[in-house]
Amino acid sequence: MALPGYSMHSIDSGSASSMKIGDQHTPLFAVIRDRLRERILSGEFTPGDRLIEGRLSEDMGVSRIPVREALRALAAEGLVTIEPRRGASVAVLSDEIAYDMVEVRATLEGLNAKLAAQRRDDKTVARLQAFLAQGADAVRGDDLQAFLGLNSQFHEMLATIAGNVVLTDLMRSLRDRTALLFAPSNMLRARQNWDEHSQILAAVIAGNGELAALLATQHVHNAARAYTDAQKHAQPSAA
Repeated sequence: MALPGYSMHSIDSGSASSMKIGDQHTPLFAVIRDRLRERILSGEFTPGDRLIEGRLSEDMGVSRIPVREALRALAAEGLVTIEPRRGASVAVLSDEIAYDMVEVRATLEGLNAKLAAQRRDDKTVARLQAFLAQGADAVRGDDLQAFLGLNSQFHEMLATIAGNVVLTDLMRSLRDRTALLFAPSNMLRARQNWDEHSQILAAVIAGNGELAALLATQHVHNAARAYTDAQKHAQPSAA
């Protein structure tokens, strides 16, 4: 199925005449990049899988050029590896790099939660309380898909409240790269993830920055531990 073409951004009448036509559209490569990122982070493509330009271009109904640009953009994010003569593949993270990223992400997530607790106001508190109410409904219904949706919204919501653009960009990159590791185990611990997220949100609502930071840092380490445990169980036992 072919990808949709370019989507228009909203343009006010005062600035439309000064804008170039190309500035009014989302580049096609960006649409493809976002689709591929979603497919990688959902686990459809797993670490080490080859991403063949020709096959992807046929699948998406586009030429190879925007696919190539999209792959280069994902390589800059650390999700894709591009090698001479072999082409592109989903990045494979060594245990050492994975551990280093977890350390950094845990620290940044803690800072993000602390800032959110310090900068929340009555309006954002109301949003968070409504968000927690949605989570309570999911708990009562034991709704896996609802947990997954709430967990994915959690980080962006907290980043918006924290209001630090540089921190948000750094964490988004780290989240995407660690998602290569955590995605399978996160499916299995969706309920636990939500329980941990709800505790962080409660601390933010209360304005307790130190507790929010501690819980957010521990949450990342819990996810890493779940990944490590899953890897151990997946390994065949010694004869």
